[in-house]
Amino acid sequence: MSTMIATDTPVAVTARFWNRTRITGAGLVAAGAVAAAVFGALADPQEARFTLSETAGGAALRIPGTVGAVLFGLIALAAGAVLLSPYGRWYKSLLAVGVVGFVLSFLCWQISTAPTGQNFMPMVNMVRGTFLLALPLIFGSLAGVLCERSGVVNVAIEGQLLMGAFAGALIGTMSGNVWVGLIAAAFGGAFISLLLALFAIRYLVDQVVIGIVLNLFAVGLTGFLYERLMQTDQPAYNQPPHFGTWEIPLLSQIPVIGPALFRGNIFLYLALILVVVINVALFRTRWGLRTRSVGEHPIAADTLGVRVLGLRYRNVLLAGMVAGIGGGSYTLLLYSFTKNMIGGKGFIALAAMIFGRWSPTGALLASLFFGFADQLGAYLGAISSAIPSQFLAMLPYLATLLAVAGLVGRVRAPAADGKPYIKA
Repeated sequence: MSTMIATDTPVAVTARFWNRTRITGAGLVAAGAVAAAVFGALADPQEARFTLSETAGGAALRIPGTVGAVLFGLIALAAGAVLLSPYGRWYKSLLAVGVVGFVLSFLCWQISTAPTGQNFMPMVNMVRGTFLLALPLIFGSLAGVLCERSGVVNVAIEGQLLMGAFAGALIGTMSGNVWVGLIAAAFGGAFISLLLALFAIRYLVDQVVIGIVLNLFAVGLTGFLYERLMQTDQPAYNQPPHFGTWEIPLLSQIPVIGPALFRGNIFLYLALILVVVINVALFRTRWGLRTRSVGEHPIAADTLGVRVLGLRYRNVLLAGMVAGIGGGSYTLLLYSFTKNMIGGKGFIALAAMIFGRWSPTGALLASLFFGFADQLGAYLGAISSAIPSQFLAMLPYLATLLAVAGLVGRVRAPAADGKPYIKA
């Protein structure tokens, strides 16, 4: 007969040397070395100017192209070296320093080698363009946060944005009223969300599958109606009124940030307000506590009297309205409607939500990161960069892949996310 003797001796667990921090550090060291050596060699000695206005004139930050490319590359390398060392505790801060250093090294190379008269970057236009291109991503990622914090996977953001853009253009044109178009855009997104809620919550269809199906449904429906109505009679169905610029006195006079943010449009102000409102509501109110409990442990929430299914229905519909407004920013701000005009931005918004760790503030920052990548591609094309235009068009998608696969690290979605709840 054998016996087992239990002991209280602790078992030593050896930590992995190549953890996320050190892998990121090694990547930054390599990127910084490439920036300092390659970008520094390719850069021109003439100044790279970062102007604090919308034009080439006025105050500017000036640095010789070669010096800037090498210096900022070495800063990125140093940030990576610290992450590799035992002192790499401030992961997010050092990662930000490394990424910014690499980007500035790249910009010093590009700006210094631009044709004469184009060797400057207008910071006001860059900030304004970043926010403008990030608008649908902000609304879409907020819609994702509202759904997935409630336990419903929202892959249908693309369809919600597209239907919002279509409804805003169609109803806005027919009514001749931009505010009516905005309301229609919200209900267009809510229509796709209603279908998502019915199939995912009521009929327990796989939420990822139904999200993809709804995206295809939105593309097909809007494409069919576009060809039947909008193409045949553009003035009657596809010339929506556009919102103008709203300037906030005093705040609009702040250098760089003022003209970019406080001479904006209603969608910009709505996006920033929604980030604050949803963040406060999600983490500081009874509704937010119930929403998070439904997304984490619906059985416990039900036991405490929370109507799990009803709350999920309401939040999914609210998310659709938010995404629909984001779609309306396409057709009620700049453009008329065209087939499949969202072009994958809904999936980037989904990535921004994950990159932002299911937080409204994180979703905002991630959306701005992707918006900057998009704006950077447009800027490099405008200064006749030697980088092929096809690669520049890929920048926002490459940034998405890098952020989600390389920078986000290990994240945990709400525990009940994607799991249907069947009331006993």
